[in-house]
Amino acid sequence: MASLDPNEELDDPFNKLLPLPYKLSVVLVLGIWLWGLNLQILSSYRIDAASLIRSPTIDHNDIYRYASTLSVPLTAFILLWKTFSSHGDLLPNLTLIGVLVVVFLSTFRRIAIGGLAKVEDGKFGDVLLADALTSYARPLSELYIATTMLWRRQGTDHVDRSSMVMVPLLLAVPFAIRFRQCITDSQPYNALKYATAFPAILLSTLLRSERLSPWRGTISTLWVAAAICNALYSFYWDVTCDWDLTLLTRPAGDYPYGLRSKRIFADAAYYAMIGLDLVLRFAWAFKLSPHLEHFYDIEGGIFVLELLEVSRRFLWIYFRVETEWLRTKHSSDIILGDVGPKIDED
Repeated sequence: MASLDPNEELDDPFNKLLPLPYKLSVVLVLGIWLWGLNLQILSSYRIDAASLIRSPTIDHNDIYRYASTLSVPLTAFILLWKTFSSHGDLLPNLTLIGVLVVVFLSTFRRIAIGGLAKVEDGKFGDVLLADALTSYARPLSELYIATTMLWRRQGTDHVDRSSMVMVPLLLAVPFAIRFRQCITDSQPYNALKYATAFPAILLSTLLRSERLSPWRGTISTLWVAAAICNALYSFYWDVTCDWDLTLLTRPAGDYPYGLRSKRIFADAAYYAMIGLDLVLRFAWAFKLSPHLEHFYDIEGGIFVLELLEVSRRFLWIYFRVETEWLRTKHSSDIILGDVGPKIDED
């Protein structure tokens, strides 16, 4: 049985197979490959995603080349580390730093510092990127752990997750970025969706405090309620506002139950995505909780959940971009984030 002592370092065999810095690098690079696949498949459905994000010169081949420039050296460094693992843990950490410099400084700097672009300058792309960043909330907090391991010269086969300040703060950063965007754009109900992540993170952190152990039962109940609230609100927003589906509002109509009249993908794809989104929204809401790390870290559980969330975001993008494409075609007045009139006409 896994130890529940929050101050204990975890020695997981999976960390010996693939150390934390490499796990984080793989998750980051995988997201880039999946974005290229997004563009390629959307293009096959004649959805011009590049024009929606105001980047008409980019296509999936550009993304694949970018991903390849990261994947080739990453694979080489992993193999090199496996061959000469007895030489220490410097190589995994340096590899992670290299990936971060290329990915984050060139990609996420704009949304973190500059907020939202105007509609004509690529607002939709900024919001897609900021939403994707929320799926990387857990890997972002893991970056701090990997950095402290490098600073303290700890081995990568031991993961110290004892921080009760920086890890929760970093978990909250992507949601704070998106929350700020929504407030700036006068979207209070959308902002509320991201704000629901903060109580879940805070309450989970409080559960790790020994000084608050007398109130553990109350805090645990509040945490479960906060996590459920975050998952359900996020699911409702995905289905009703991001995808313009009618399942949770007026499901019966002149269209398949719970869907909408204008659709590009097969009906089964919408139903499958609704079910998958509900399940993975709950999984990710609970995964945001630092006090459950000792359960999920067994057999690489954190890594698996990170991969599942990146995959959910990959699938989410198809339906979000399709919805924006249909909105743009049917009304030039509807912009991203507006809960405007749904497309009901044949």
